[in-house]
Amino acid sequence: MSRRVVVTGGASGIGARIAERFAALGDRVAICDANPEAVNAFSKAQPAIRSEVANVTEGAAMDAFFDSIEADWGGADVVFANAGTGGPAARIEDISPQDWRDCLAVNLDGAFLTCRWAARVMRAQGAGLIVLTSSTSGQWGHPHRSPYATAKWGILGLMKTLAMELGPAGVRVNAICPGAVEGDRMERMLANQSRASGRDAQTIRAAYADGTSLRTWVTADDIADAGIWLASSGASKVTGQALTIDGHTETNSA
Repeated sequence: MSRRVVVTGGASGIGARIAERFAALGDRVAICDANPEAVNAFSKAQPAIRSEVANVTEGAAMDAFFDSIEADWGGADVVFANAGTGGPAARIEDISPQDWRDCLAVNLDGAFLTCRWAARVMRAQGAGLIVLTSSTSGQWGHPHRSPYATAKWGILGLMKTLAMELGPAGVRVNAICPGAVEGDRMERMLANQSRASGRDAQTIRAAYADGTSLRTWVTADDIADAGIWLASSGASKVTGQALTIDGHTETNSA
């Protein structure tokens, strides 16, 4: 039976791949993203996927997006609270309060607004899965990326709490913690970290891989594979878990 799948931050990167993979399985998929150009390009490439512009930090915009899905689909079976931003890469004394707040707003406020809606509709259904995107930075911390690491650590606290709140209603809540994921976003982050630390970007890239047991980066497909498994019957008893997809981080000193 076709599932109803919602992905925030779904027009590029990990979110786009998750959306594409679920659509390929025959599921009904809706995405939102704050970037109009990315949404337009994604919609042209994936016309069967419902695509809308909405910023996860704006309550009214998210209410409109979710209300339209609820009106047309009656609810959702799988919700990925995936939208996020890397935030600034700098020493904490060089990070402005506004940059700090902006990073937490996208990563944490966006997850709150998404989970708030998903919890309501799934509790009423008596079933559902919420998957939040955290990071290995939310497990280890990360030099020069304090707003991001703090937000992603908070995501895990939200996930654990909601798993307890919603479990009695038959709703599962988990998080995926990606390591360094190949793609444009990490290329931009490498450049930012290079400026913040004074190290060459390729040296930082190598340090990410060398800091894992498998000496590797991961791909968006690796993350999508984890999401598909969490939504499968094989994971029906899995909740409250942080599933780390990173090649096993040994150190996060990159």
